Amino acid sequence: MSWNILIGGYIKNGDLGTARELFDEMPARNVATWNAMVAGLTNSGHNEDSLRFFLAMRREGMQPDEFGLGSVLRCCAGLRDSVSGRQGHAYVVRSGLDRDMCVGSSLAHMYMRCGFLEEGEAVLRALPSLNIVSCNTIIAGRTQNGDSEGALEYFSMMRGAGVEANAVTFVSAISSCSDLAALAQGQQVHAQAIKAGVDKIVPVMTSLVHMYSRCGCLGDSERVCFAYDGSDLVLCSAMISAYGFHGHGQKAVDLFKKMMNEGVEPNEVTFLTLLYACSHSGLKDEGMECFELMTKTYGLQPSVKHYTCIVDLLGRSGCLNEAEALILSMPLRPDGIIWKTLLSACKIQKNFDMAERIAERVIELDPHDSASYVLLSNIRATSRRWDSVSEVRKTMRKQNVRKEPGVSWVELKGQVHQFCTGDKSHPRQGEIDECLEEVIGKIRECGYAPDMTMVLHDMEDEEKEDSLAHHSEKLAIAFALLSLPEGVPIRVMKNLRVCDDCHVAIKLMSKVIGREIVVRDVSRFHHFRDGECSCGDYW
Repeated sequence: MSWNILIGGYIKNGDLGTARELFDEMPARNVATWNAMVAGLTNSGHNEDSLRFFLAMRREGMQPDEFGLGSVLRCCAGLRDSVSGRQGHAYVVRSGLDRDMCVGSSLAHMYMRCGFLEEGEAVLRALPSLNIVSCNTIIAGRTQNGDSEGALEYFSMMRGAGVEANAVTFVSAISSCSDLAALAQGQQVHAQAIKAGVDKIVPVMTSLVHMYSRCGCLGDSERVCFAYDGSDLVLCSAMISAYGFHGHGQKAVDLFKKMMNEGVEPNEVTFLTLLYACSHSGLKDEGMECFELMTKTYGLQPSVKHYTCIVDLLGRSGCLNEAEALILSMPLRPDGIIWKTLLSACKIQKNFDMAERIAERVIELDPHDSASYVLLSNIRATSRRWDSVSEVRKTMRKQNVRKEPGVSWVELKGQVHQFCTGDKSHPRQGEIDECLEEVIGKIRECGYAPDMTMVLHDMEDEEKEDSLAHHSEKLAIAFALLSLPEGVPIRVMKNLRVCDDCHVAIKLMSKVIGREIVVRDVSRFHHFRDGECSCGDYW
């Protein structure tokens, strides 16, 4: 017994090396010893070692109990190893532990982390009762697998069944609201968290900061963050990220300095959010200073993502050669994203020669990424090289690459309304078209002229104008104008970057209709007011 106590103590203190040495020296090992090692390795993130220990345990003839099985299933979840996980499931059934609540929850978690949502839920439905652990597993599993609507439905069902939600439940539910940009639902979940007394727990607060930020309510993010007494690294990093997403780079820098003055030491995530904020606000000098602070003062090793932010920062500032030199000299292997970032900068700076050269690298690294082809098409269309645009489309067909369709959505009375570019199937399409025609007529009087280079097909100008008028964000704005009370801000979410034409048009729309329009695209928020955008045309 004393050996097990010693090993357990070393594992608890994170000294796995000494625990392993003691384990090897033991004259005899029992199930508890093996379980301790498997659990310790899993909990410390050494999942491959944990799985090897479990297999060695079985070869020794040991019969793992519910604790060992729960640990190894969590290990398979961490590795996303469904093959080993299914073998574990078979052993669970043979051992008669398939109705054990802890083992069942771990098994369901494994399936969901591996992307098998239905199988995970089937395991949970077979358990003798519903408890908070099994409910959290389903809600988190749905959230992590992109089924945010399903997660919120289950959250409501769970509460209706009388199962009390805890902080873990609320983190997943709030994250689902964030993914959907469902502000009304997010506010309801926030109110429920307050009632449950968990709204001041840091993970819940962090999720709320993200949710309000993703829904365009930066002020609410600030109120949640600054209600915390003191400075917390994760919470501050979330707020810095929110500032960056909304284009408030200087506020992000100021909060970072405040955090450091209060003795909170930043980590790699903090610096990543800070560099992103600087790059999206044109703060070149501040961004370079932060990068130097990260590497030289704190001795942190930048990842490719950190370098990508610096490339974005340099590229947006017009330093394309410096950005390319950084990619070629960095100690890490460049990925497609960092080259695509430079390609995007070439488009902004209208350096078409460099763009062609960089595009070759991007497509070579990821020949099936539709965004790269679309970006190259946009660059060629800008210079009206329609034959070259056609070549890109031919290559896409040859590679079986399809352009991701633009999708925008708005929330109305708790329901999400979705619009696709060019889609005319909405029940109120006639009204939407009339509204768009009226608004576009008004912005034309203010100087709006459709940017034909945003249409990647060589067609008649009238057809191009109609195509531009039916971009998804314009359709969503028209629907919101028809549906929301006068004066209420319009909030639109989009899955892709807002195109140049829509950006110009929406600026003028905010002026002629006299209300704020908030658009969240794939990389940031745009707050349009009185003919101006919060991004300062820097996006």
